[in-house]
Amino acid sequence: MRDHHALLEDPDLAVASAAALAEGQRARRLVFGERPLCASLRPNLVPKGAYERIRRVAETLYGALGRLERALLEEEVLRRELDLDPEEERLALADPGFKASSPAARLDGFVGADGVIRFVEYNAESPAGMAYNDELVAVFDGLPVTAAFRRRWRIRAVPLRRHQLAVMLRAYAGRTPERPAIAIVDWHGLPTLTEFEMFQRSFEESGMRTVICAPQELELRRDRLYARGERVHLVYRRVLTSELLARPDIAAPLVNAYLKGAVAVVNSFRAKLLHKKMSLALLSDDRYERLYTAAQRAAIATHIPWTRKVREGHTTYRGKLADLADLVLRHRESFVLKPNDEYGGKGVVLGWTVDAREWEQTFLAALTSSYVVQERVDVQRQAFPVLLESVHFLDLAVDHDPYLFWGRARGNLCRLSSSALLNVTAGDGSVVPTYLVEGRA
Repeated sequence: MRDHHALLEDPDLAVASAAALAEGQRARRLVFGERPLCASLRPNLVPKGAYERIRRVAETLYGALGRLERALLEEEVLRRELDLDPEEERLALADPGFKASSPAARLDGFVGADGVIRFVEYNAESPAGMAYNDELVAVFDGLPVTAAFRRRWRIRAVPLRRHQLAVMLRAYAGRTPERPAIAIVDWHGLPTLTEFEMFQRSFEESGMRTVICAPQELELRRDRLYARGERVHLVYRRVLTSELLARPDIAAPLVNAYLKGAVAVVNSFRAKLLHKKMSLALLSDDRYERLYTAAQRAAIATHIPWTRKVREGHTTYRGKLADLADLVLRHRESFVLKPNDEYGGKGVVLGWTVDAREWEQTFLAALTSSYVVQERVDVQRQAFPVLLESVHFLDLAVDHDPYLFWGRARGNLCRLSSSALLNVTAGDGSVVPTYLVEGRA
């Protein structure tokens, strides 16, 4: 990192790299809405050893989540903890036609000052950012500062898009035709449209006709699904289940095609079980430790922060029995409140950013809704060279979010933010590609 920053002290190199970053993003449409996706001249540089440790932890936790999912499918009482609505539950219990409910998933976490990663969310439904990452790598590979850095260090990026296609085809296996037509499905007018277009190009380069469409552009005729008039066999589902089911007439073609087995839908609607924020509470709560192996329990204890469903009554905290409301209200600076089923940082309240009155009001409202409370984790900041009117070094919060493809961790999303909440959708964030540092050149 110091070597990279030292290179940017050369004003000519910094100016040339800044121009290449701006032009590269413009040419590749690397924008979130109208905003450039990346504002940093330095990628996320991760030592290979650290990357491998995080990879192993993520795979162990994926195994624990798989055991949790099986228990949720078998135990109705446990399933009630998720606060599923009836249609969500009906779809979750339907056989998706393949083993992994989330062929592609992402764990979102932060590496603390102690070097330990702690995962605060599990994105089981529609993990975004893979195509953005690959395109940003292509841009960064062309920066003069990257070329100069490579003369000192051996670095490499992990491609992601090809893994997304591979797991989709694995889920589709055994169906006909051998090369499916793909529909990328989400609402019109979203800031992620450019990523859909990147996936479309990638899928078509691999020989699969691909159409981008909204749910209302799907039609089920004679047990065949059509997207904007073209028959499709495989759906890359980016639309979230809750948003889709809120419009049942529009949802009907995709839902019915799924239930009839007329198409493979990736990720499946069963992914909703673990996408709920409650999934981490069911990992963290020692009442459910019977579900997990000894290795999984050890990983949970180290890498999943204390998380509980918001409700009246007692729970355990650091080995002692505590009244949940009293604990959370007395120690607001140690906790975060999150809606059980939202995304993009919506509704998340960080106790240390509000006063006691607002925290109490939020907690009381959470008691009447579906929320989890989670213990605060250490969020480290790093200096990044950021493009403003010129290059400035800013201390930014950094997350580390490994992707899991059929349970194998490959690559990760990395977001930077000046605020405590890291989320590009929330409007205050930047994405940088990740490179593994393998040693001196």
